[in-house]
Amino acid sequence: MTRGVPRGCPPVAGPTGNLALIETRWLPEGDTTTAQEALAGHPATVTATAVGRGNLDTGAPERGIRLWDAASPAIRAFDTIDAFPFDPAWVVEATFTPVAGEHTVPFEHIRDNGLTRDKVVPGDISFSRDGVDYTLSAFDDEGTLLLVFGDPTNGAEDDGGTYASGRFLFVTRHGDRAVLDFNRAFVPPCGFSDQFNCPLPPRSNRFAFPVTAGEKRVVFREGFAH
Repeated sequence: MTRGVPRGCPPVAGPTGNLALIETRWLPEGDTTTAQEALAGHPATVTATAVGRGNLDTGAPERGIRLWDAASPAIRAFDTIDAFPFDPAWVVEATFTPVAGEHTVPFEHIRDNGLTRDKVVPGDISFSRDGVDYTLSAFDDEGTLLLVFGDPTNGAEDDGGTYASGRFLFVTRHGDRAVLDFNRAFVPPCGFSDQFNCPLPPRSNRFAFPVTAGEKRVVFREGFAH
């Protein structure tokens, strides 16, 4: 199965792939540590990159450093990404309705202790299933619509269970038409490393029906837990 992520993304087990992230460090105001300086004391397998975000309270820019290890414990323990078989019934036609102005929706994030960050949502995505109307909020991710969704499979312990915090899906849009190909739903970065701070599904993006399509969860060899 081909992952539903944009071309050019590092392989999950690559030197800067999702499994390689071992630390995200947010620097206090005035700290001028560079990515190169952060490598001190680490083996040659470790790479450092800069990262930024807005402060939750003030919106002021914050600097951080990420450390990636090409020989991380997660890479060594990685087995596979479990997925459902392809099913054309999960290619869903929807309607896209643009929203005037800069419309934002608050998204909780997995490491923000219940606080929210506003994401720009350029329009509503609407469809019906089993007699229920859904209006979804997909945010602008560098020019692509990213849907963060949840469903009853999240966290289930059986073979049909998926990643507990929800899954991601890039939405294909053509004018007022949107296509949700749930076969391309994928495990978010935080399913590979707890050093990522992933958005969680807002209430409008939580389905009452189980989405039995796309990636389920990351499988590690016995005895490993991230």
